[in-house]
Amino acid sequence: MKYRKLNLATLPDELFTKQTDVKEWMALTTTSAEGGFPPSSLNKVLPVKRDIEIERIIGTSYYMIGNTVPFAVPLLLAASYFSAVGALIFKVYMVYFTTLFVVFTYYFYPKYMKRYNRPKSMSKTDIKDNQYLYTERHTQKYLSMQFVWPESIQRPALNDQPVIFAAIPHGLSPLGITAYPMWSKLFNDKLCHWTCAPVVLKLPLISSFMKAIGYIPAKAKNITDTLIKKEENVGIILDGIAGMFQAHDEVAHVKRRKGIIKIALRAGAAVVPVYGFGHTSLWKIVVDPFGFLEWLSTKSDVSVTPFFGRFNWFLGPPKRVAGKSMPKQTSTTLKIFVKSNMQLFASLVSLCLHGRRNKVS
Repeated sequence: MKYRKLNLATLPDELFTKQTDVKEWMALTTTSAEGGFPPSSLNKVLPVKRDIEIERIIGTSYYMIGNTVPFAVPLLLAASYFSAVGALIFKVYMVYFTTLFVVFTYYFYPKYMKRYNRPKSMSKTDIKDNQYLYTERHTQKYLSMQFVWPESIQRPALNDQPVIFAAIPHGLSPLGITAYPMWSKLFNDKLCHWTCAPVVLKLPLISSFMKAIGYIPAKAKNITDTLIKKEENVGIILDGIAGMFQAHDEVAHVKRRKGIIKIALRAGAAVVPVYGFGHTSLWKIVVDPFGFLEWLSTKSDVSVTPFFGRFNWFLGPPKRVAGKSMPKQTSTTLKIFVKSNMQLFASLVSLCLHGRRNKVS
């Protein structure tokens, strides 16, 4: 089988627009020989302009700390009333958050919104256009991101049906999926809605942003309605919280994810498995030996995951490792009709994984 590759890091900025015809993207793809691209040819970190690198260091750190605000501020504020140490931690936290907020909001945001000719506010109706975020464009460059897919799902194979992009592993934050326009244009013209924990879409500020770029709750009804009633694509991180707590072994949690196949069969949707190489290498997650944090995260549906990023920065930016999202599909009919389980998916993941320390569970 032959494969196509699109290097998002080197995609010209002028082609990163909703108006760009997908044929212009396809003209920039390269095709492998039978069996795939040469070993080690896809994991190279490319140079990135210094201003973009700094913007991602500040911007990603601001996003990460911003996700903690609704939970951390009440707890730290309460702690400050009981101890001087609690008060000090609260002050440091607020100074850190405020500094990142000011630098990002009043310097980087207006600078790059102007450079990329983006509207001042997101559209209330045009979700596809909202997905062309300069922040995610910079992430593609920062991570040297590439998309690789088999010829079997090359256009027009998936033109006439909605698609479920079923991705693993989650890692701390699955940055490979944030190339949102690719999922909404590369394989067909249907808007792709990625899913997230329902609680995220109830948080102040972040919820309105995520809804504006198409996110929907990771619930069967919302997914089914999107596929059937809207006839649009859906993206799902299959392993969710389980895929975040990986300290050494890279484990693909897919065998118990039966529900998505049932939904696909009901909706007549194609299922395209996606493996995000590099997702688990972007940050170092602190995993307790007793599994308490994972248990707490699972029960609360909110990740409680201390982590370190580049420069050993606590809650900081991702490391600069090569990121790739690699759809795999072996069905010649482009629909994966399987008996309501994930055995086929598990076998596909096994083909993607490399090394003895990787496992499928």
